[in-house]
Amino acid sequence: MAASSSLMSHSLQAHDSTETAIKCCKGYMYGNLRSSNSRIGYSRSKFLTSPKFLYNKNSTKWEHIEKCPTRNEIRCRAVEIENSVSPFVSKKFELDDVIEAQQFDREILNYIFEVALDMEKIEKSSSKSQMLKGYLMATLFYEPSTRTRLSFESAMKRLGGEVLTTENAREFSSAAKGETLEDTIRTVEGYSDIIVMRHFESGAAKKAAATASIPIINAGDGPGQHPTQALLDVYTIQREIGKLDGIKVGLVGDLANGRTVRSLAYLLAKYKDVKIYFVSPDVVKMKDDIKDYLTSQDVKWEECDNLMEVASECDVVYQTRIQRERFGERIDVYEQARGKYIVDKNVLKVMQRHAVVMHPLPRLDEITVDVDEDPRAAYFRQAKNGLYIRMALVKLLLLGW
Repeated sequence: MAASSSLMSHSLQAHDSTETAIKCCKGYMYGNLRSSNSRIGYSRSKFLTSPKFLYNKNSTKWEHIEKCPTRNEIRCRAVEIENSVSPFVSKKFELDDVIEAQQFDREILNYIFEVALDMEKIEKSSSKSQMLKGYLMATLFYEPSTRTRLSFESAMKRLGGEVLTTENAREFSSAAKGETLEDTIRTVEGYSDIIVMRHFESGAAKKAAATASIPIINAGDGPGQHPTQALLDVYTIQREIGKLDGIKVGLVGDLANGRTVRSLAYLLAKYKDVKIYFVSPDVVKMKDDIKDYLTSQDVKWEECDNLMEVASECDVVYQTRIQRERFGERIDVYEQARGKYIVDKNVLKVMQRHAVVMHPLPRLDEITVDVDEDPRAAYFRQAKNGLYIRMALVKLLLLGW
C-alpha cells in the first residue's frame, strides 16, 4: 500500500484548478471530480465518479454539489489524496444516475453501445459472470412493468448480483400509508447499492436522485421520460439499419403521453440529418416542448396524418399503443384515439426492404399479429437488446469503465 500511495502521490501534481477527492477501494477508485470537463450525470474520468447534480424543483435546473456516498465511504480503505487531478482522466467516464435522455451525447452513447456488445457476449457465454457479486439492486416499481423490471433484474443476476424487488410499490409499500418518496429512497438505499425506479409522476426520478447517495435509474416516470428505453431503441436502430445519421423515423400513436417517444426524440437529435415524422390522433399529438427542442437542434420534423405515406419514406416505423391509463375518466377520448393508426400487412407492403417496425411493447391491436412473421418486425429483438443495454448501464454505474 505504501508503494501504491507513493506512486499516486508522484503522479498527481500541481493541478490547482481541479478539486478532487479520490478514495482507493477494492482495486479501483471512487471519488468526486470537479473540473471544466464535468457534465451532467458523468465525468470524463476513467476511475472517478462524477460530481453529483441535484435537481432544484424551484428553478427546474440541475445544481452541482459535492457528495460522497455512504456506500463508498464504507467500502473505501486506506489512501486518500486531496486537491489533485487523476492522471487517468480520459474520454471514458462513469455515470452517477440515469434520469433523462438529455444527459447523453454521441460520445457516451457510443461507449455504452460498445459495452452493450460486450454484455451480449457475456450473456451468451457458458461461464457465468461474477463481476457484480456482492452488489444488490432494488427495483422499486410504482407502476406495472414486465420487460423493464425483468430485464433489469435479469441484467443484475447475469452479472452475478442480487435483486430486492417490489412489484407494485404504490399499493404494497409504505407509500400506501402516506410515506414520501424521499423517505422511501433514504430507506431503500440502506439496503442496496443501486435503485431502479418506475413512478407514476413525471419528475419523480429527479427527486429520487436528489435524495439518494447511490445510483438511481429512471425506469419511467409517468408521462415524463424513459431514458433506458430510448437507449435500447437507438441501439436497436443502429444494429438493424446500420447507421444513425441520415435516417427518417416515424413516431406513431400516443405521442402526448408516451414517455418512450419523448426520450427517443431527445436522443435522435444527437445525430445528423435526421428527420422525424409525428403520426398521431389529434388528442394525443406530440407536445410542443419536444417540437421546440428539435427545432432548436436543427432537427427536421413534420406532423402527418397519413401513416402509409410516412411508412413508405421511413427507415423506422416506431409504433406505440394508446395508453388507456393516462386518460383517467375520459373514456370517450381514449376510444376516439384508439385504433386510428394500425401497422398491418398493408403498411408492410409500402415500407422499404431495409426498414423496420419497432414498438416499446406491450402492444394491443396497433400492430397486427401477422406482422410478426415479417423479418422487418424488430420489436422482439428490440426487447432483447434491452437486456444488453441495462447490463451495460448497471455495470457502468457500479464499477465504471
